[in-house]
Amino acid sequence: MRRDDDISGSLDWTTILLFMALVILGWLNIFAAIYDETANQTIWDLSLSSGRQLMFIAASAVIVLAIIIIDMRFYETFAYVFYGLILVVLFMVPLIGKEVGGNKAWIGIGSFGVQPSEFAKFITALAVAKFIGSVGFRMDNLRNQAILFALIGVPILLIQLQKDTGTALVFTSFVLVFYREGMSPFILIVGICAAFIFILTLLVPNQLFLHGAILVVLFILIYFGKKKLKRILILTIGALLISGVIESVDYAVNKVLKKHQRDRVMVLIDPDIDPLGVGWNVTQSKIAIGSGGFLGKGFLKGTQTKFDFVPKQSTDFIFCTIGEEFGWIGSLVVVALFVALMLRVVFLAERQKSRFARSYGYSVACILFFHFAINIGMTIGLFPVIGIPLPFFSYGGSSLWGFTILLFILLKLDAHRGEVLQRI
Repeated sequence: MRRDDDISGSLDWTTILLFMALVILGWLNIFAAIYDETANQTIWDLSLSSGRQLMFIAASAVIVLAIIIIDMRFYETFAYVFYGLILVVLFMVPLIGKEVGGNKAWIGIGSFGVQPSEFAKFITALAVAKFIGSVGFRMDNLRNQAILFALIGVPILLIQLQKDTGTALVFTSFVLVFYREGMSPFILIVGICAAFIFILTLLVPNQLFLHGAILVVLFILIYFGKKKLKRILILTIGALLISGVIESVDYAVNKVLKKHQRDRVMVLIDPDIDPLGVGWNVTQSKIAIGSGGFLGKGFLKGTQTKFDFVPKQSTDFIFCTIGEEFGWIGSLVVVALFVALMLRVVFLAERQKSRFARSYGYSVACILFFHFAINIGMTIGLFPVIGIPLPFFSYGGSSLWGFTILLFILLKLDAHRGEVLQRI
């Protein structure tokens, strides 16, 4: 059995180096995002976001050390305990928390604030992994599937009560973990189709045209296919469900979504609908990224950044700083680092000896992918602005610590993957 004091040689240093590269680049870009050339500023200044982020990075190093020292079985043994505790905290946030940026998702601790929902991600990943790794677990069991969806559904509900829709949506990425562990792709396909129909309905204002198209496709499938009653019934029910989704879009947009959420969706469909209002953030973000050209304007040379054209540039819109100052090449390097990290995480997940460690590894990959894809997508106008950070880049202690814990628990499990067989 591997001793804990020898674990440094068993840690996956490829992943650690990718992590360190992303954290350092994130720190530099936070300074670039808030830099004012008219002031005497240094990256170490604790009154600036970059200085405070350095403190968060130092705290992350302590967190990493603690994760490595703690016995690997601790994370699986107390997964449900942590899950219960985080649910209690999430429930309390709307009652005792403070509002930041329209979301009441923070608990004030002195001059700092902690966002519990960031820690709920890795805790939920542990709970999901523990249940999947339990003795006799079968993914094709409907009861097991119901429990898994409840495990991710409760945090979604509690976080939604904090008016933090972006973070709540991150938990939907666990569906990909369920699929990897054997769940039928039917739910995944239905979700993708529903999203496609939702967007198509927004793009095509004449719903009668869509209903007519569905009817034509239905008749073609029935006419050219086998004339079996069961098949015809399935096709007809499918067509009716699609028509129902189309009819529900207008209600969902106008009655369910809040005004600012509805505005963000409509701006995604038509960026010119309100360029000086709701569409300002995305428009300025795209201008900043486009102005960087191939090689960028250079570190601390971004004009869009200096004149504060892009709001939240050190947090949600940090990627436009990369595009403006380092150009297409710099953006490509950052994207490549993220892709390399996610592929490495998937590789680590696949080589685990237990279902607990494997499903936890895939949870890490899915959470990172969701944040990466949605954050960059919203800065270039491909997704609505939902306010989620870019991992290791966006300013904030809760975000950095949450992602650090998420990743290094996997590295701890991976370092001891051989011990699973020894205990059996």
